[in-house]
Amino acid sequence: MPSVTSGKILVTGANGYIALWVVKSLLEKGFSVRGTVRSEAKVNHLKETFKSFGDKFEVVVVEDITKDGAFDEAVKGIDAIEHTASPFHFNAVDPQELIVPAVGGTVSVLQSALKYGTDVKRVIVLSSCAAVLEPLTTPKTFNEENWNNLSIQEVEEKGKDALNSNKYRASKTLAEKAAWKFVDEHKGELKWDLVTLNPPFVFGPTLHEVGSASSLNTSALDWYESVLEQTGKDDNALATGGSCYIDVRDLALAHVYALEKEAAAGNRFIISAGTFKWQDFVNAARKYTTGVSAGNQSYKPEDAVHLIKYDTSKAEKVLGMTYVSLEETTKAILDDFKEKGWWPKKD
Repeated sequence: MPSVTSGKILVTGANGYIALWVVKSLLEKGFSVRGTVRSEAKVNHLKETFKSFGDKFEVVVVEDITKDGAFDEAVKGIDAIEHTASPFHFNAVDPQELIVPAVGGTVSVLQSALKYGTDVKRVIVLSSCAAVLEPLTTPKTFNEENWNNLSIQEVEEKGKDALNSNKYRASKTLAEKAAWKFVDEHKGELKWDLVTLNPPFVFGPTLHEVGSASSLNTSALDWYESVLEQTGKDDNALATGGSCYIDVRDLALAHVYALEKEAAAGNRFIISAGTFKWQDFVNAARKYTTGVSAGNQSYKPEDAVHLIKYDTSKAEKVLGMTYVSLEETTKAILDDFKEKGWWPKKD
């Protein structure tokens, strides 16, 4: 399929943390955007955020993304789709609370694209490194050939007793697998191709509607509590806890590049800026603000053991990905928090 360098893009779940940055990046690149939200209550913030783009941005309500035909009207007149709508939290009791909307929403938008997306040339599904990694006790570098089948197995065997993190990971793995299966089953009928993007932890400034630091989305709240509050993080946890990350602004640009690059068609891309331990962010934060405890002062980055790494060469080669530094991400987060009055805390 040809690349998509102009036209109108559908962004599902447009009020989400990542999705707002995707919308912003698309609009700034000259695309028009139609965003979907689940209720009218989500519309005003989006319209206010992007009012400077005038009629190049519109919002439609899709109340239940898992219903057959949920996106039938939304995909009409659309040149490409960025599907970001999927729950991300670790509070589910029944794994199906996460799996049903993740899988159902993905299949629903693909079905609508097949039936009514007559102009659609590419569908990009936001997956996750949760669909790639598997828990390890020795270091490993993962690539796009890897799939997280262990989380699916645990959820199948343990149900509600599965680890909450694995309930989420299973939902992302099953949703991405469902997308590729759909394409394989309908390859003779499709006028569009599929791309999936797999980021690790996503950090960075916020554009979405959030009233307080305690109401932040899962990854941003984890950063706030781990780095600034250091909640439940002793010296050992700061030095040994961590994973890989990407700045939300880089991830948003990846969504644009995945449209623009013809060679992206039919590919899965791991998008990651690199590894971190929480102490790395603590050290960076202390350069830019006051009130942050020193944490583990004996920590040496060169001695850190990272169990999980990702081979990102494919995204760099095909998409042309580059990444802002951990320090730049930290400063952007702190500037955002200061502007909102969340940090430094007032006495």
